[in-house]
Formats: sequence, structure tokens, C-alpha cells
Amino acid sequence: MVIDYNSNELAAKIGKLPENFTKSDIIKFIRDEEIRHINFQYPAGDGRLKTLNFVINDADYLNEILSCGERVDGSSLFPFIEAGNSDLYVVPRFRTAYMDPFSELPTVNFLCSFFNKDGDPLASSPEYTLHKACEAFRETTGLEFQAMGELEYYVISEDDGCFAAVDQKGYHESSPYAKFGDFRQLCMNYIAKAGGQIKYGHSEVGNFTLEGKIYEQNEIEFLPVAAELAAEQLMVAKWIIRNLAYRCGLDITFAPKITTGKAGSGMHIHFRVMKDGKNQMLDNGVLSDTAKRAIAGMMELAPSITAFGNTNPTSYFRLVPHQEAPTNVCWGDRNRSVLVRVPLGWTSQKDLCSQVNPLESAGKFDTSQKQTVEMRSPDGSADVYLLLAGLAVACRYGFERTDALEIAAKTYVNVNIHKEENAALLDSLSVLPDSCAASADCLAAQRAIYEDKGVFAPAMIDGLIASLQKFNDRTLRQDIGGDQAKILELVKTYFHCG
Repeated sequence: MVIDYNSNELAAKIGKLPENFTKSDIIKFIRDEEIRHINFQYPAGDGRLKTLNFVINDADYLNEILSCGERVDGSSLFPFIEAGNSDLYVVPRFRTAYMDPFSELPTVNFLCSFFNKDGDPLASSPEYTLHKACEAFRETTGLEFQAMGELEYYVISEDDGCFAAVDQKGYHESSPYAKFGDFRQLCMNYIAKAGGQIKYGHSEVGNFTLEGKIYEQNEIEFLPVAAELAAEQLMVAKWIIRNLAYRCGLDITFAPKITTGKAGSGMHIHFRVMKDGKNQMLDNGVLSDTAKRAIAGMMELAPSITAFGNTNPTSYFRLVPHQEAPTNVCWGDRNRSVLVRVPLGWTSQKDLCSQVNPLESAGKFDTSQKQTVEMRSPDGSADVYLLLAGLAVACRYGFERTDALEIAAKTYVNVNIHKEENAALLDSLSVLPDSCAASADCLAAQRAIYEDKGVFAPAMIDGLIASLQKFNDRTLRQDIGGDQAKILELVKTYFHCG
């Protein structure tokens, strides 16, 4: 069956993959399971999911709300919508339905799309912006833009002093030195049941104690899917991790910076482009010109992509040298000092399984679908929908540039750019913004590219620029320097970002 081994709880019970769910499927499921509650969820300007609760009064009312959606106050959700004309509709996307794992009463949750008074998709809504970006990419290139996220977060709890992990050496650590593997596994289970396509989870580099508490960094990484689905999965995953932490008596944060000298949390985004179900990132085992054109677009728009992926002042305390976070606009193979990394891609054509398992006959497994390209600047403050939309625009822009391959060649590096012997190379590379204010400047300078083909609404770009400028942080990184107390105060302000 098509749903064999599918962890999605609704897909298993309905007997269809989520993209094939219909209203009648949902209604039948709700009736069969005797569910009396549903929730609408939708992103707001702060990047977090909001929730509207319903009681199913009767069958007619269920059909009504699934068909028509409901009204909400857009001015309370988005800073760029005026209060004098702020009513919006929210309408559920049936493919996003999942059982709420935290509700005491059985409840089905849906992610929703926004519509304006005329019944048209809200041009400036996050989810529609991403939809437009993906459609423009497909129409321009004939390809599908797919993405996946690496969701890094810190778990914070009281320190019992037992089996202390080595400071900043937590990468793939096991229990008992890593304390929150069970919590991470529970998160992964809940996310998978809600439809998230998870690749794996593990402990990350960051771990330390501060003021009697242990801070442990973890990561959950997803599989590549259509970019709109990738955004939905990341939004629900962050919501689940926070709720589960609260119920377990833990605190968690996706904040990009925690304190001085410790690993910050990124939200790296991998992408690939597909045609007829085939990955186009490789050509005879090497990176294709298709991939290089997409990378070139990212090189050109990297400074302004920070406006979507690095949205508060602490973001720019992570984007500093020697912290495994990028600072310069360049790309390379398997190189963690660059902005865009081409990870190891199983291109040797050798059968690894039979080499370590002598009882297995050597065979051929098509590994070409595994090749992705990773953008390393975004962090947990990102507006997920707008970030993926911005990356789709950037990759499309690469295809539109006649000099894309030259740009890719010029920005390729194969060394650690932060080593002293590579100082001249480092000085020759463009740098990422060092503040929200500088990011706003970059977005203002490149806004026409994002607005092209109607993808980003001008009102949204205006709102983003204004929001970034309000931080008034143009010299903040220089003003604070390495003052740990001031950095901790800043972290506290933006602790639950995104």
C-alpha cells in the first residue's frame, strides 16, 4: 500500500497520503473518530503559529467551517495591515490536517491560508508568498524547488552534575553525557505523526552550564520535499517541540545566540531542484550547471536573504568568524567555513553496504536523489515561509542571469577562509550584513528582484524593512563587543524568537 510505514496518523487511518485528502475524507474521519473539536493554525508576523479553536456543534457547522473558513483580525497578526481594513479569512488546507497531540480532548488541527475581502489569496501573506515564489521558479525553469530544514535548538534544565558532557563537544553525543535524547526522540515521534518527514535527530556541538542550569543543543533534520510542505513541517515541528518541552518541565530556545564563546543555533536550509521526479543537482556524478546557476543566485542575493532568515539583533552575534557560522559570500564542497556548502553526496558509485556486510551482494542504489546544497546563514528567528520564498527567488534569479556560471566560479572556495594563510582571499569576498539595520539596507537595495513576477508584495517588503530598522542596532555588535552580561540580556529579550 502507498501508506505502508507512513508515520502520519491521519494518513494511516484515512488510507491516503495527505496531499490527496479531501473534505469528505476529513469529515468521515472526524465522524468515525467521534471528534468534536478542530483548530485552525496560521503564521503571523512574529513567525509563530496562532490558533483558533472550534467546537463542532453539528454536521452542518463542520461542513461550513471547512468550506468557508473564518474571519480574523489581520492587523493583530501582521504589522503591515491597517486596522481600518483588517478583516481576513483563514481557510484550512486539508493536506495539513493532523491530530493535536497535546489537546486533552481529541482535536484535529489544520494549517490555513489567508484570503482578502474579495476572496482572493492575500498577496502579502507568508504562505501565499512562498506559493508564488515556487510557481515563479517552476514557470521560469521548468523545475520544482524542494527544500528541507535543519532545526537546531537548546534544551535547558536544572544541572544535576552527573555525567557532565565536555564543553562544546556535544556533537552526536550519547546518553548519559547527552541528557535529552529521549526528549528529542519523543519530539520526533510527535512530529512524524503530524506529517513531518524526518531524516534524523542528534545532539549538537553546544553544551555548557550556566547559573546552575545545563544547556544542551540538539538538532532534528528533515527530508527534502516541495518547499511549501517543507515550510509547513518546520512550523508544526517548532510548535510541537515548544509544547512538549513545556509539558516536560523543560525550556527550549531556537535563539541564534545563547552566550559568548558557545555554539549558536542555526536553521540551515538544504535545497534541490527536480524534474519529473529526478534530482537535477548532479551531472554524471559531479555538481551540475543547473545547481551552479541556483548557487549563483544565492551568492547574488545572500545579503538580503538575511532579512528573512536573520530577523533580530542576536542573529548577528552568531554570524561572526570562527563560530561555524558564515560571514562571507562564497560557496564550496564539504566546506563548513562557507555560506553555501555542497555536502557529501554519495557520488563514488561504490556499494558501501556490501563492503561492511559481506553477506550482502553488491548492488546498485540510486543515490543521486540525496544530493542537496545547504544555505548556512539562516537561524531560528527566521520567518520560515518568507525564508524559503526568498531562497526560491534567489535560485530562480540565478537561472535568469546569463553570467550565472561565471558568478559561481568567482565565488567558489575550497579552503577554510578563516585560516591566517587565506587572509587575502577572505578580504576579497563580500560580507554578510552585521545588523538588522544593515540587512534592511540590503533588502531595500535588492527589493525589485523579490517583487518581480509579483512574488513579494511591496507592502510586505516595506513592513519587513521597517521592522528591521526599528531594532536600531547598526553599531550594536561593536558597542557590546564580548560583554557577556550585555549579550545575555540581549538573548533574554529575544529568547523565544521565531
